[in-house]
Amino acid sequence: MAFRKAVKGTALIGGGAIATVFGLSQFSQYRNKHGALVQVQAEECCLIRKEHLPTREQQIQALQSGAEFDVLVIGGGATGCGCALDAATRGLKTALLERDDFSSGTSSRSTKLIHGGVRYLQKAIMNLDFEQYRMVKEALEERAHLLHSAPHLSAPLPIMLPIYKWWQLPYYWVGIKLYDLVAGSQCLKSSYVLTKARALELFPMLRRDKLVGAIVYYDGQHNDARMNLAIALTAARYGAATANYTEVLHLLKSQDTARGRPRVCGVRCRDVLTGKEFDVRAKCVINATGPFTDSVRKMDDQEVPNICQPSAGVHIVMPGYYSPDNMGLLDPATSDGRVIFFLPWEKMTIAGTTDSPTDVTSHPIPTEEDINFILSEVRNYLGADVEVRRGDVLAAWSGIRPLVTNPDSKDTQSLSRNHVVTVSDSGLITIAGGKWTTYRAMARDTIDTAIHVHKLKAGSCKTMGLQLEGAHDWSPTLYIRLVQDYGLESEVAQHLASTYGGKAFEVAKIAQVTGKRWPIVGKRLVSEFPYIEAEVVYGMKEYARTAVDIISRRTRLAFLNVQAAHEALPRIVDIMGKELNWCEQQKKEQLETAKTFLYYEMGYKVKTDQLTDSSEISLEPSDIERYKKRFHMFDKDKKGFITIVDVQRVLQSISVQIDENTLHEILNEVDLNKNGQVELNEFLQVPASL
Repeated sequence: MAFRKAVKGTALIGGGAIATVFGLSQFSQYRNKHGALVQVQAEECCLIRKEHLPTREQQIQALQSGAEFDVLVIGGGATGCGCALDAATRGLKTALLERDDFSSGTSSRSTKLIHGGVRYLQKAIMNLDFEQYRMVKEALEERAHLLHSAPHLSAPLPIMLPIYKWWQLPYYWVGIKLYDLVAGSQCLKSSYVLTKARALELFPMLRRDKLVGAIVYYDGQHNDARMNLAIALTAARYGAATANYTEVLHLLKSQDTARGRPRVCGVRCRDVLTGKEFDVRAKCVINATGPFTDSVRKMDDQEVPNICQPSAGVHIVMPGYYSPDNMGLLDPATSDGRVIFFLPWEKMTIAGTTDSPTDVTSHPIPTEEDINFILSEVRNYLGADVEVRRGDVLAAWSGIRPLVTNPDSKDTQSLSRNHVVTVSDSGLITIAGGKWTTYRAMARDTIDTAIHVHKLKAGSCKTMGLQLEGAHDWSPTLYIRLVQDYGLESEVAQHLASTYGGKAFEVAKIAQVTGKRWPIVGKRLVSEFPYIEAEVVYGMKEYARTAVDIISRRTRLAFLNVQAAHEALPRIVDIMGKELNWCEQQKKEQLETAKTFLYYEMGYKVKTDQLTDSSEISLEPSDIERYKKRFHMFDKDKKGFITIVDVQRVLQSISVQIDENTLHEILNEVDLNKNGQVELNEFLQVPASL
């Protein structure tokens, strides 16, 4: 009864607060949304969309042709690719250059949420900040667009906010209802209140003591790297000359006689893969390089002050049993005032993020301090019967947020994620700040500015409602056809459908025969994950050129389990080497580069640093040495632990066969900390216990 009374009281308080504080009309959403979608559907029929994706070699040739482009975008993250897509669909001759791979930076290292930002709305209300409110409102509109434009890569996700004090119930209920209200017609599903019993039923891992109830609201979730890639591929299909591994060395300038000053007219760039340098000329150059915004601005003017203040956000991945399959968790106030999300993703669990000032680097590294902070916060919200273990961290990464601020500001936690579009005296256009969800609106504003400043001939934005690569022929039941037509495992088919959408059939067509009764096709790269060898071949058609591209952005293996990615690397390198004609030395270099990436950037180092030999082992020193030698016989790579692949390799060398399921069961018993690998201590515990 007390709970229901509190909810009823909350409704009265919240209703008054909403009417008083936010008597803002949502008519603009109702007026614009459906009209925009109808307009784009009509205009999309008039756009020329290439049926066959140009190869990277063809894209490089287009860039080297000497023709002047209308727009040249520097940066292949979500914003840069969004700018290229926006410009190309307006009929502008467009080029895009990325010195690494598409989405290799911040765009692949997000929380995987498509959201307006509950915490930003809270700040907007508490500080009466109308700009923050507008940012949240715009983000909620763009959230609906993303879910529509790539339904195979995104979906609504319910997120639970557990309540442990009665007074918090009306406070948070009002805030979440305001979030629904600001979304207006774009509200995914209405938020609702749960009793304690119902909350525990939906999220059984939750800490029970002092739990009052919970509030559930909806945001979107997506596969960020694949979404970024889909934007890039769609831009290429609409005629943009997009090239990854093409580094901008410096800007080209010519004298503007009308204004009597230099004007940016292109770039000098280098094909990283071949070393060849060439010029690309354009009427307008756009700087969309995220955390590297200021480095490109200084190519234009060395004296220009910095406008980007980078902030590092670390995430960790844990086994899927830490969260329900379809329910996330929000910790709105951590021990140091930050927000932590705990979300199901790709059948695993993501926890994060941190927020701390950092230096700009192409290779951000997660720290043990940040990982332990996240684990500590997770422990606060999970029940005592759920042991949160450091060994359960399967991967960890750090992403750099390109926050725009005054250079003298040091408090990144209070910064807004608003984007800014600036134009330098020489005509360089910079788009900075913003957030993943609003990439399309950021691109629209940028191209609008480019058209106005550089007097380009183009119409209005056409990307609202425009479907991205793979969305056209996708349906929720597409995976069934993949199973029936090609003989793929159901799990693999579902993965292909949710990753490639309608293009999944192209992957299935090149899948190798397994030689088994079932599945008929689709050899897995590693047994625990649904990624298959055909994806490596298809990934190269999607411009993948390194093993890191495959394990981190074409598949998400490195983000899900660094050990599994490590095990898959030799086979991935072999497949790529055959397709790209790599010599043995190139294959070795690719393998080492990918291992370094996993070791430093994906948390492999901090994971292996945790390996210790501090356990008490009741064996004689001579026996310990003997068993250590046996351990190292399995651990040929000197990783410090043994996996099922290591055991299978040794068994094959002595012509012994054990069923894979049985082998998994045996190793699971030895794997005391249940992290998917057997460390030396665990190995020594076996003979010690006999």
